[in-house]
Amino acid sequence: MSDRMSTLKHLLGWLIAGTRGGVTRAYIIKALKETPKNANQLAHLLEMDYRTIRHHLQILQKNKIITSVGDRYGLTYFLSQEMEDNYALFEEIMVKIWKKEKREENK
Repeated sequence: MSDRMSTLKHLLGWLIAGTRGGVTRAYIIKALKETPKNANQLAHLLEMDYRTIRHHLQILQKNKIITSVGDRYGLTYFLSQEMEDNYALFEEIMVKIWKKEKREENK
């Protein structure tokens, strides 16, 4: 695994599993993998508050997981090229989280 891929893996682990709101960010990443969307579309799709979605979009964009085009209300978000190229890392992290949650539910 390259240094950059390792860094991305750690970053995704922290953004998804290591912080509050990680589940919301995971849902956003999954939604944007399917098709680019604006904040309003994501809020509607995920049945969440628009401001909450905007907050998580800013975190993901700041960490170069997503990028955007357009301006203001027309701002459309999509996965960064690096995230697209390494989407399997995200899926790997999600599988680990899912397995951990299943173990904790069965305790």
